Amino acid sequence: MPSTVHTHAKPELYHGLLQTTFRGVEHDVSTPDASIQQFRGIKFASIPARFRQSKLHTAYPAVTDATEYGPICPQAYNTRTCEERLFGVDDAELPCQRLKQNEFECLNLNITRPAGLSRHSRIPVILWIHGGGDRGSGSHWMYDGGNLVRRSILCGRPIICVTINYRLGLFGFAASPHLREEAAVSGEAGTGNYGVRDQRKALEWIHRYISEFGGDPRNITVFGAGTGASDIVYHCLSSEHATRPLFARAIIQSPIGIEPSLPDVAAAGWRLNRVMAAMKLSCYEQLCELPAECLVPFGHVLRVVDDGHFLAPGWQSCIVPQEAHHHHHHLETIVSSAHSKSPALLSRHSSPMPHIHLPADLPPLIIGDCVADADLWALPISHWNAPAVVRRLKAVCQSLNKSTSLMRAYDFGTNTSDEEIAEHLLELVCDARVTWPTHTFHAAARHQRHGRGVFRYVFDQESPTRRMAHHAADLIYLFDNLPTPAAVSPPAPVFDFCDRFDDVDSDDEEESYNSPLSDDGDMWSMTTVDEFSYSRVRDTMQERWLAFAYGEAPWDENKLFVFGPEGEAGERSVGVLDGRRRTRVFKEVLAPLGMELVQKIATELSRGPPLTGHRYA
Repeated sequence: MPSTVHTHAKPELYHGLLQTTFRGVEHDVSTPDASIQQFRGIKFASIPARFRQSKLHTAYPAVTDATEYGPICPQAYNTRTCEERLFGVDDAELPCQRLKQNEFECLNLNITRPAGLSRHSRIPVILWIHGGGDRGSGSHWMYDGGNLVRRSILCGRPIICVTINYRLGLFGFAASPHLREEAAVSGEAGTGNYGVRDQRKALEWIHRYISEFGGDPRNITVFGAGTGASDIVYHCLSSEHATRPLFARAIIQSPIGIEPSLPDVAAAGWRLNRVMAAMKLSCYEQLCELPAECLVPFGHVLRVVDDGHFLAPGWQSCIVPQEAHHHHHHLETIVSSAHSKSPALLSRHSSPMPHIHLPADLPPLIIGDCVADADLWALPISHWNAPAVVRRLKAVCQSLNKSTSLMRAYDFGTNTSDEEIAEHLLELVCDARVTWPTHTFHAAARHQRHGRGVFRYVFDQESPTRRMAHHAADLIYLFDNLPTPAAVSPPAPVFDFCDRFDDVDSDDEEESYNSPLSDDGDMWSMTTVDEFSYSRVRDTMQERWLAFAYGEAPWDENKLFVFGPEGEAGERSVGVLDGRRRTRVFKEVLAPLGMELVQKIATELSRGPPLTGHRYA
């Protein structure tokens, strides 16, 4: 159920370094054996002006009220977040939450922790970076850390969960040569990337001040989904992380926006000029003076920019290794060579797993995706018809051979029916925008770390509401805050499907699996999530993520971990991935075309046809 908070009890924490007393709330999920406190809306940085880098905030009054959420970055009012739209739950069943918006006061964080900690407790900290593109918030009820912290207490691995707010859209990612010159006058290097730099500022604040809350500043795990996950990727590849790492490990869930070729400042400036033209602005002074609500509708076109400062030199090779055309074979080689050097991990019923030791600037990673991540763009994609798709493919590819190879790989053409074309486009968009970039980054990270400390998973477990593994379905299980359906079927008593397969270890195994997006996949979308399968996947996912936060290997790095379908959870041979994802298409079709072209095609398709009058990204 969604977490709410009782405000009658107000725990207080005196922070010696900041010389303030934070007054928080006792969390609703608190019990005598698992008491939980939450401190909300703590300002971690200030914004001197629009399109300027944030500054660390360290001055607080004698008593700081941390009982209410702080303002969030300006965004569309009265609209569901992308997660809420995907969940398929009626508005009446969702918690009512209306957060204030303020462009210059949106840099704040929320700390959820077990009660009774002191500065000597030094327990691990996990930092959630939300996704959503140009909308969303770390204060959203979906990301409340109460149930996750409660789970950590009950399983004997207590953690502190921090969620943050940062600048989005134009406020967080506008960039141009003019803005770079203005920044240089103020003594700032680079331009744009204000949102990811805000995230870095939050990490700096946590690194300096979390110890008074009982956290260990040397043991911070960042985790995020969607654009938040891709932001984490870019943090891993940033210049500042290379010289001064502020987190020990990272969890990357269904990243959206991993690209080997980001716009430079000139290209970002061209985009910004188009936005200004749409707003009928003639100079940057007008852009800086415009009311915040006027900038909100145009934020979807901008994200991270390669400004020559934020990202480390050569970062592109960490997205797609030079061996990209042979990454599948390369991964198998790494797995076989590392197997003899890596201790075999024990089953989930055994003693704690081995700890991971890597250089500080190469954090251990968990990375994975949901099988139906493209459902995020299902509505605009549904507006395409086959002839229009074929024309668009040819126009973008500028090559009959390239467009034909894509159509053959995803089994569609001019004569494909309107009922079928959306299904095939969802497969293409899912692979191009999420699954294949996840796959290649996983291979590149393993190569960079010599096969150590990188853990791959696939999430194919149906959500309890829509009965498919759509984008953000994994977050339902991880945070455990979504209202459960009114009628949940009881677990099947015939046999324990998951336990039967938990200890399977056949290295030559290849699994035949139909995804919810495949021709024979309709049966999966009708699967009912019962109490057993929900709790099984939730508990397993939470326990593995918590073990990782404690520096342990969550599973054998030479294996694939699967979540679902139908409550399945456990380690599998890496060969299973070939049956769960279109890895052969990645290698034989997408890689020869190149990620830049493939992602351009998928972005065009995921926006829908131009004549629909809609703008989707």
